[in-house]
Amino acid sequence: MATRAHAREAVVGLLYAYGSGNEEIRTHAVDILDEKKIRNKQQEFALSLFEGAMEHLEKIDSIITENIKEWDFDRIGDMEKAILRLGFYEILYTELDRAVAINEAVELSKKFGTEKSPRFINGVLDSVKKEISK
Repeated sequence: MATRAHAREAVVGLLYAYGSGNEEIRTHAVDILDEKKIRNKQQEFALSLFEGAMEHLEKIDSIITENIKEWDFDRIGDMEKAILRLGFYEILYTELDRAVAINEAVELSKKFGTEKSPRFINGVLDSVKKEISK
């Protein structure tokens, strides 16, 4: 049975596909989740994250751009963008505790990113968390 962690992994995959140029991914999201055996409540959870991130993508990308120090948005890897997009969506638009959202994103970056990804993801997400907490 799929867990929320599995659902988040699938959402990062969907966001990665979108960020890599597959703009039709939204029409295939349910089929892809089914293939990954993410069904029922976990599929609803995954779809809500994916659709929510897509709905707020422009705002999320703007926040990412504002919070990457000495980096250009276009230089961020597609996988790191996907993880940041999900992380920011969960921090800004869901009831999930912000520290948990950051931890989930860091864990995804350990699994799918480079060796430098976890530190980068943590730093960018944490800077926004601190800003919001003020």
